[in-house]
Amino acid sequence: MGRPGGRLLAMRNDAYYRAGRPVFSFEFSPPKTDAGFTSLYRTVEELKLLGPDFVSVTWGAGGSTRRKTVEIVIQIQQEIGITAMAHLSCIGSTPDQLAETLARLEGARIENVLALGGDRPPDYVAPPGAFTYANELAAFIRSRWGFCIGAACYPETHQLAPSPEADLANLVRKVKTGVDFLITQLFFDNADYFAFLARARAAGISVPIVPGIMPIISAANIRRITALCAARIPAELEARLRRVEHDDALTLEVGVEWATRQCQELLDRGAPGIHFYTMNKSPATRRVFESLRR
Repeated sequence: MGRPGGRLLAMRNDAYYRAGRPVFSFEFSPPKTDAGFTSLYRTVEELKLLGPDFVSVTWGAGGSTRRKTVEIVIQIQQEIGITAMAHLSCIGSTPDQLAETLARLEGARIENVLALGGDRPPDYVAPPGAFTYANELAAFIRSRWGFCIGAACYPETHQLAPSPEADLANLVRKVKTGVDFLITQLFFDNADYFAFLARARAAGISVPIVPGIMPIISAANIRRITALCAARIPAELEARLRRVEHDDALTLEVGVEWATRQCQELLDRGAPGIHFYTMNKSPATRRVFESLRR
């Protein structure tokens, strides 16, 4: 399915269409400890065997991991040999700092970035001249660099948006700045994705909209994550999690089975690929991915 070292930049706006098959990607986050870095690179090496088209590395709350993000992305691409994409956020950075980061990425031949508004920490004070919204960041990147630009979208509506209509209008504005593809926030009901896809297409958004899938490995953890991003756990899935939440192994089985069913339906109905939120762990993602190959 995937291929090691797949390139996105050469494909530009039709990255997912010209691949001629589903495009698969994995997302990681910068660890906080040395042991975490060792574990992360081991996970990346394990998942490399699956041949992902690319991997991405998150920016961190408030821009707290900016340098680590850049270092990890460069190391993954140059030393491990997988095309890597850096997340960039408006939070915690001036335009000059972002320009410095982008220049470093460009110098290291990183060709793909994900432009995000970012989550504002409590009592956040923006640096002078900082961007507020992802469309501003995407426009800034497009004006000076040749990166392939991805951005986020929210099938269940961004938690800060006043309405689904306002959220979609913001997305249209963002895509018009030159965004090449979109990756969704995690979701667990495919009906939400397909309804959102129909609304986006009706609004004139034509870029690939890639489902973001997180295989559940912990009931407590997924409840915390969904509470933060206002994603919904369907009643059937919640009932199954309640029956097994005392046992991590059984929870993993439920998570893998649910995510596999989700992915298979999404691909069968024409999704351009799957972006896996890995939580820096390989077993669940690997099992889902391998099931899709059968």
